Amino acid sequence: MSENPRVEAALGRLDRAIEGLSQSVDKRQTRELSVKALQDDLQRLTQERSELTGTLEKQKKRTEKLEGANEEVSRRLGAAMESVRAVLDRHGG
Repeated sequence: MSENPRVEAALGRLDRAIEGLSQSVDKRQTRELSVKALQDDLQRLTQERSELTGTLEKQKKRTEKLEGANEEVSRRLGAAMESVRAVLDRHGG
């Protein structure tokens, strides 16, 4: 069937080279897709981190406000207890 063994050998080498090139292109595309996916993940995680940081700051401010209110309530309760004791002491209670 083959007219020239050298031509057949060259065609075989060409087929193998094309297959190798095709595999290299596939691997490159897979790596690029992986890099793109990692970049997308990094961007998403960075955005989530930013949102979480904002939420954390809001919660810190809320906690500080609640702690201040707690201190004020505690101070007022202490003052009210002292007033009640003073009244009881004055009236023999």
